[in-house]
Amino acid sequence: MKKEKSCGAIIFTRDGDRLKYVIIHQTNGIYCFPKGHMENGETEEETALREIREEVGLDVTLIDGFRQPDEYKFSLNGDLVIQKEVVYFLAEFEDQTPHPQESELFDVYLMTLEEALDTLSFDGMKQFLREADGYIRKNYKFY
Repeated sequence: MKKEKSCGAIIFTRDGDRLKYVIIHQTNGIYCFPKGHMENGETEEETALREIREEVGLDVTLIDGFRQPDEYKFSLNGDLVIQKEVVYFLAEFEDQTPHPQESELFDVYLMTLEEALDTLSFDGMKQFLREADGYIRKNYKFY
């Protein structure tokens, strides 16, 4: 079994008194958070920051204290089983417009919590988003 590790983030910005989250639409049809493969010598945080810049063109600030690991298996071309580990951080951006990496994404969206929960492809990601939203509201006085 092949093992892979990716890192990314649940990214938010403030829109007046509301939070908006970055949701990507991958060319495989999946709606999720930006993430990508670790390269040799990178830390998890470095991978997340690089992948966010590459996939959605944002320079973000990682929020201390939030790290959400996920593991799952999938098959590639019906044969090879891949054990995937993904680590999601929480990140914020201001005064930027996200742009999709055309080779990997159909589009990138800014969504409210409710919109994102209705859009994300997997229940696990929806739960991570609920946890991130709760973390923000608990730890930041502006919400």
